[in-house]
Amino acid sequence: MTTVVETPQESLGANASATARVAVVRTRPDTVLEDYARVMELAGYRNTLSPDRDTLIKLNLSWTKYFPACSSQPWQVDGVVGKMLADGFPRERLIPIENKTVVTDPRVGCRNNRWEPVLERHGLTFIPLPEVEWRVYPFKSPLLKLNEIFPEGIQIPAMYPGRQILHLPTVKTHGHAVMTGSVKNSFGGLLREVRHYAHKYMHEVLVDLLYMQRELHPAVFTVMDGTIAGDGAGPRTMIPRVKNLLLAASDSVAIDSTAARLMGFDPLSIPFLRMAQERGLGVADPRRIEIVGDDVSMENFGFQTKRSLVVWGDQMIRKGFLRPLERILLHSPLVVWAPFASNVYHDMMWYPTVGRSRIRDFMQTEWGALFRKY
Repeated sequence: MTTVVETPQESLGANASATARVAVVRTRPDTVLEDYARVMELAGYRNTLSPDRDTLIKLNLSWTKYFPACSSQPWQVDGVVGKMLADGFPRERLIPIENKTVVTDPRVGCRNNRWEPVLERHGLTFIPLPEVEWRVYPFKSPLLKLNEIFPEGIQIPAMYPGRQILHLPTVKTHGHAVMTGSVKNSFGGLLREVRHYAHKYMHEVLVDLLYMQRELHPAVFTVMDGTIAGDGAGPRTMIPRVKNLLLAASDSVAIDSTAARLMGFDPLSIPFLRMAQERGLGVADPRRIEIVGDDVSMENFGFQTKRSLVVWGDQMIRKGFLRPLERILLHSPLVVWAPFASNVYHDMMWYPTVGRSRIRDFMQTEWGALFRKY
């Protein structure tokens, strides 16, 4: 079934034509692998990704620990990789990767989020980006902020240029960016662990990442998991909501716009989506996005973006009443307090209390039962 998403107050009119396509499929635990194959086919992934090129599979690790909707799901990795191998993509040309932050460990996260057994079963080797060569890349695009943030040059993984990339984000809110998806997933791969310097100009930086990907990759594709979506103080301290949806698209802006609309946001009110469309980097206007697959025109999750204590504190230092202390707190040797405070709050306070309770609730669902099987 094919539907065209319209905003409640507006319609395109009879002569309007869609300029981007996003596939959306309803799923359930016992059919999720087949449904991943279906959503990828509906989005025409083989028209974007070629088996004759190396494919970077950019996983999404928002927390070293497992928390529902926070990071790429094991069935997401399983369904996508299984589909590509079945379609003749050479195993040796599929390269699963993820980076670190000042508070995450990609190798431990790979185990905790159950990617490791999935990748091993498919014969793939996980590559943590801190362990590869990074080098300064001279971007020619009119970047909005990153040249200013990194005046000595923007370092990227040396393995990136010339390789196509497949993003595996989840549907969730984000305290800095309103929502996070395909575009934000590139944030973790294209910038080193000091990328928190970019939080102050998050929306401009996300636009920069689209420019950068356009220069680096011959193709970009996204498969997004919305089986469990994250509501509230994302990308970590969220309320997991069972939504049973999968999304796929070759337009990162369009898939993020669609996820935002499903969550209940006006995509054009989100600065990075609006700015990306204005610069011709993708389609954010729901009236110009064709939804193929299942009818989700009436879906509205009613999500609200909130800020965790850590995100709130970060914003107060960068933009709020603590701004006079920004340089000494975040750009001096004293910055070690920030990851320490984040780890204490997230891992030692929130996760063992509120987080454990929400995980227990999740484990009572069919998706929780599926997670245990991995």
